[in-house]
Amino acid sequence: MTAIKDKTIWLTGASSGIGLALAKQLADAGAALILTSRREQQLEELRQALPNSEKHRVLALDLAQPETAQAAAEQALADTPVDILINNAGVSQRSKALDTDLSVYRQLMEIDYFGVVALNQVVMPKMIEQGAGHIVTVASVAGKVGSKLRSGYSGAKFAVVGYMDCLRAEMAEHNVQVTSILPGFVNTQIAINALQADGKQQGHNDPEIEQGISADECAAGIIQAIQADKAEAIIGKGLSALAPTLKRFFPGLVRRITAKREG
Repeated sequence: MTAIKDKTIWLTGASSGIGLALAKQLADAGAALILTSRREQQLEELRQALPNSEKHRVLALDLAQPETAQAAAEQALADTPVDILINNAGVSQRSKALDTDLSVYRQLMEIDYFGVVALNQVVMPKMIEQGAGHIVTVASVAGKVGSKLRSGYSGAKFAVVGYMDCLRAEMAEHNVQVTSILPGFVNTQIAINALQADGKQQGHNDPEIEQGISADECAAGIIQAIQADKAEAIIGKGLSALAPTLKRFFPGLVRRITAKREG
């Protein structure tokens, strides 16, 4: 079992959505947080609002530049043992593959895949040296089941789920836990901020996202999965949560459903 109290937890995407909910719940549980996103001022405001604010620190990084983020993190955390890394930062997409500029695909991969790999490489050597640690990545049900308008997002999430599977096998001998989180529809700003074919944000929500579980519910499920040392956890309700199981046992049905859905 992975404990939360008094552990140093590095959380990316901490300034909004699932990350913000996680920051509040983890702080309430007694963790010392390293808060990461691009928005330093928002992170600092969050830090000050958390209980025991002096325990927490801010580390602003832009994961669209993984090499730069990795170098900055290695320097900033040189003397800071990290017990748990939660890779939560990410960006989604809403555009047809036929129309999507290659630069948009690259941006999705940089943030949703290479950003994860880069930060994992910061903590892995120390976790191995410590003889313990926990690496968590918030992927998506889209990393198991593809659907319309998400070819780049789903591709990046499929990639990160596969990477985490490999990492889990490699880290087992070092007592480092590896957990993949697969949320379904969660009511956050993810659809509003999703990239369109030209790289601009969509700017409006999706009905299915609005009807999803709350960020607080998702965060609570993530924390439970971490504490239970789960290898993989699907968090959600309805079709979005059932989709991976349906694909496994009824792949033809899922293909027909996704082809008919508007996206």
